Amino acid sequence: MRSHWWAYRHWPIRLRLTVWYMLLFDVVLLLFSGYLHLRVERGLEAQVDRGLRLAATQVVAATDQAGDRPALQATPDAQALLQQLQGAGYGVRLTAADGATVARFGALPTAPLPPPAAGYTTLAQGEDTWRVFAARLPAPPGAAPGWLQVTQSLAPVQQLSEDLSNQVLFAAPAVVFLAGLGGVFLADRALRPIDRLTRTAQQLGAHDLSRRTGYRGPADEVGRLATTFDQMLERLEAAFARERRFTADAAHELRTPLTALKGQLGVALSQPRAAAEYAAVLRDLDEQVDRLIRLSTDLLFLARLEQGRAQVPPERVDLSALLETIVDHVRPLAAERALALEAAIPAGLAVTGQVDHLSRLFLNLLDNALKYTPAGGRVAVRGCVAGASARVTVSDTGPGIAAAHLPHLFDRFYRAAADRSRAAGGAGLGLAMAAELARAHGGALAVASTVGAGSAFTVSLPLAAPAPAAPPGSRQP
Repeated sequence: MRSHWWAYRHWPIRLRLTVWYMLLFDVVLLLFSGYLHLRVERGLEAQVDRGLRLAATQVVAATDQAGDRPALQATPDAQALLQQLQGAGYGVRLTAADGATVARFGALPTAPLPPPAAGYTTLAQGEDTWRVFAARLPAPPGAAPGWLQVTQSLAPVQQLSEDLSNQVLFAAPAVVFLAGLGGVFLADRALRPIDRLTRTAQQLGAHDLSRRTGYRGPADEVGRLATTFDQMLERLEAAFARERRFTADAAHELRTPLTALKGQLGVALSQPRAAAEYAAVLRDLDEQVDRLIRLSTDLLFLARLEQGRAQVPPERVDLSALLETIVDHVRPLAAERALALEAAIPAGLAVTGQVDHLSRLFLNLLDNALKYTPAGGRVAVRGCVAGASARVTVSDTGPGIAAAHLPHLFDRFYRAAADRSRAAGGAGLGLAMAAELARAHGGALAVASTVGAGSAFTVSLPLAAPAPAAPPGSRQP
């Protein structure tokens, strides 16, 4: 049994669908044939019963009773009626009240009929079956009524029922064969999109993820599968494109300081130099090494954020106090660059997260705003409560960002103004890291910008649950 089940599990889906379709069709055909056979047999028997009752009514009308003995009328109409009934296959028996047969004609069983009883009776006689209808005959007042029995053979009904069964059995193999062909056609039609998915998957490669199934059918189970498959390919293609761009950008960012290091070392070693010159070269090398360390550290941290390994512990953070501290920290830098730094932060903003990560998030946004705002400009930090979120906006009056750059602004190494970013010492990771930090805290980072009017970066973070009230009588710290 186990081997049969194992073999069935390895059948192709088309074969399994066809087999199940044929089995279901066979069951339906069997049930319908049984129901049809029963209905036809019952209908024919009901027709026989109606004919017996009608014949009995006509015979009663052609019967007279003188005393205790009923008798058939001798009129031409009565004789003609009896001939018609006999020609139609009916048999008639008249009995007196004492059970004695007074008249019989037509098709009657060879065996004696049972004692009369009002209603219908089925009489089996060997291979033949008879249907008998009995009714009392009208009698004069004071006289005992006799009985009328009308019979008809059920052989035609049985023969018709048998012919119907034979025809069903004869036609069943052809019907099952046609059902099998229909099952193959339906299975092939249903699985055709799956074949297309398979062929598309087989043609995919790491360097070509542009193929799609191109499904144009209804949005059923197969349609949703094809659409989901195409959407998955789109996400994979975008992810591969990001990874290829990241690899190229990372190689470029690493090559620049390494090339500078190599060049400075080559110049320093090309000829003997004074100690002061060697010290200057070493200071330059130290700056390049610091840049490499920052870049590798940021890449490692960003990778951990994207992989979900930089866990954010559930710590209640006073966001208002944190933002005030960060603003005070960067205020000297803003003054050094002749920028006005404004802060409008309401008290009581509290979120759940990690203080160091949140500090890094908002420091990256402020550093970005200070870099790209020209002297005499303004940088503002504003906070508010929006529903169940704390919303913090860092805006500037810098040159703004073109709309074409906004969808890619949070990609790693992406720069809307590459030359100025490198001049400011950036590697294009600050905004990507800020977006990942916001996501790690259950929030989001959005940007709105107008060329020539500045940019605004908005961080939305879920508000922390209210702090539990201190029990009565407890000492507050």
